[in-house]
Amino acid sequence: MPMSKFPTAKRVPFSRTHHGDTFADNYEWLRDKGSPEVSAYLNAQNAHTDAQTKHLSSLQESIFNEIKNRTSETDLSVPSRQGQFWYYTRTVEGKQYGIHCRVPVLGQDDWAPPTLKPQEPVPGEQVLLDGNKEAEGHEFFDLGNLAISADGLFLAYLVDTVGNERYTLRIRDLATGSDTADVIEDVASDIVFSPDGKFVYYSTYDDAWRVDTVWRHTLGATSAPVQIFHEPDEKFWLEVRPTHSRRYVLIEVGSTTTSEYHLLDTHSTDQEFQVVWPRRSGVEYSVEHALIQGEDRLLVLHNDEAPGFELVSVDPKNPGVDKTSARVLVKSSPDVRLTYALAFETFLALGYRRKGLTQVAVIPAQKIEESLDIHQWELTFEEPFYTVLPGTNRDWKQPILVLEYSSLITPRTILSVDSVTGIRTVLKQQQVLGGYDPSRYEQRREWATAPDGALVPVSLVYAKTDTTDPRPLHLEGYGSYEASFDPEFSTLLLPLLDRGVVYAIAHVRGGGEMGRHWYDQGKLSHKKNTFTDFIAVAEHLVSTGQTTAKNLTAEGASAGGLLMGAITNMAPELFAGVFANVPFVDPLTSVLDPSLPLTINEWDEWGNPLHSAEAYTYIKSYSPYENVREGVQYPKILAVTSLNDTRVLYVEPAKWVARLQEVGAPALLKTEMHAGHAGVSGRYNVWRERAFELAWLLDTLGLGDPS
Repeated sequence: MPMSKFPTAKRVPFSRTHHGDTFADNYEWLRDKGSPEVSAYLNAQNAHTDAQTKHLSSLQESIFNEIKNRTSETDLSVPSRQGQFWYYTRTVEGKQYGIHCRVPVLGQDDWAPPTLKPQEPVPGEQVLLDGNKEAEGHEFFDLGNLAISADGLFLAYLVDTVGNERYTLRIRDLATGSDTADVIEDVASDIVFSPDGKFVYYSTYDDAWRVDTVWRHTLGATSAPVQIFHEPDEKFWLEVRPTHSRRYVLIEVGSTTTSEYHLLDTHSTDQEFQVVWPRRSGVEYSVEHALIQGEDRLLVLHNDEAPGFELVSVDPKNPGVDKTSARVLVKSSPDVRLTYALAFETFLALGYRRKGLTQVAVIPAQKIEESLDIHQWELTFEEPFYTVLPGTNRDWKQPILVLEYSSLITPRTILSVDSVTGIRTVLKQQQVLGGYDPSRYEQRREWATAPDGALVPVSLVYAKTDTTDPRPLHLEGYGSYEASFDPEFSTLLLPLLDRGVVYAIAHVRGGGEMGRHWYDQGKLSHKKNTFTDFIAVAEHLVSTGQTTAKNLTAEGASAGGLLMGAITNMAPELFAGVFANVPFVDPLTSVLDPSLPLTINEWDEWGNPLHSAEAYTYIKSYSPYENVREGVQYPKILAVTSLNDTRVLYVEPAKWVARLQEVGAPALLKTEMHAGHAGVSGRYNVWRERAFELAWLLDTLGLGDPS
């Protein structure tokens, strides 16, 4: 439908000068979150978006019902053993949030997850926490993390009712079901019990939303928590977690490019953390505890002179200052990117990427030796491409590895792998109601050629009912932080596929799909490769006749929203519509201001324009907000943001859309007023929001409700 008059944002002169360049930013006033005028403007934009999409209400409701009717609303997760209990989560029809429960194990050797039926009462079930009760009275609710003490007596949990990821930490006595007097405000998302259950470790933020301090709280104590560790360098953040064995507590100190771990041996009377390897610029590593042929060792996965990463083991009592004292277990390889080492008492699960696919090897502890050939222990799967990752593996002593497997057509499947026999068992496959038949769909991988000759993988899925080209096609991408956009099943895709839309993922540089070099070629001064890769994929899909520009939409979230803003400026003629979710579209303003959340940490990803004229010029050359142009026929644009987002502030898409509307672009802004970076909370709310987005995309592709 034609665009009605949008709410005009006033222009308030404001300028920013760096490295001899002055930028006039007339919409910077929208940054004042507490201003009634800003609130009124955002509400007016919401009303405008509502008016412009009112004709989609019937389609949105249809899609919402399709998603709902495809889902087993009353369901439960595969139980995972920890200590003397099986833990799982229930969902109940009509309820927004999960209910966290447990049942006792039958015996010490009881490692096969019990078969529980969602519709029937579970004998001996104990409800630990009902998210629906905790969410009562709150427009937003996020249960950030849960931790169970080793003896099973206490539950520590985190709650955010705003969306800003500053949680309240509470402790629940599981014998009584009541919360204790232990309440700590404004904590980050990680919590760890000491093995004896007397202490809980947690972390907190500084004013720039950087996790910078680790604390130890004594359960039941009225005294102040004890500061365990503080990181003064603003480029580094912290995370506290246990090793899988719970033998050690780890404090990870990390930046985008550098790591340092501090280790506490909980079996020692000395309660001091020791450094594993001191930080060295550009060296990243992770740490896990393992028993290798009966000997306690630390597994260190690192990239010191090892671009694909290398796995070594070191003495936990004397880890050494670097890798010189280490035993090399898996050497770095140019065609493999090692990603994780998950150790159990009797075996090791090693994850890696090869040829754009996730892989896992399961290695008995007695077979772990120097110069290990991981391919000998690799699990194989039949589909040409898929995603396989560790599932919920709570207990270090368990003899099975639980994996999550899916592809674009195979629903999420929980597998157990016997570490001795290799026998696989399907514990559960996501039930897709409504007669879902994977044979009705087809997936394939293609390769597009980037301007510099790089081959960019593209994953596609579509219904077989209509294969007449060109077809409507929806293309999604991300391409930052070495995060891989792997092909996974989602019922939220079916409303597109069942209406004849092809769905595609552009695995662009800046992500990690093809290894560390894929990331390195899409960051800092190579960032534009991310954008030109995505454009090359779109051009490939058009030039091969699979779609046309009028039948092509694009989507990206967060840093993927930056991708959307960049390609909209660089190749507006290629797309009928662009959906940008919580988009990072004013990057230069953000990374120039060290006081903003996470900015200093971001310099290793984007460059430091505050101190480098070269970085400033480069980022400005692709910044979506600063490159909106007059006289351009932009595609339809929908930007969705959240008022309480602390990762990408709402002001970025608000300014971007104001500028787009100023030059006549058909851009809409929707601001969730009670949400954070992940959007609205509650599964029905999430489905309804996604139904709105899919309705907009289908309408843009000419597949909306004819009425």
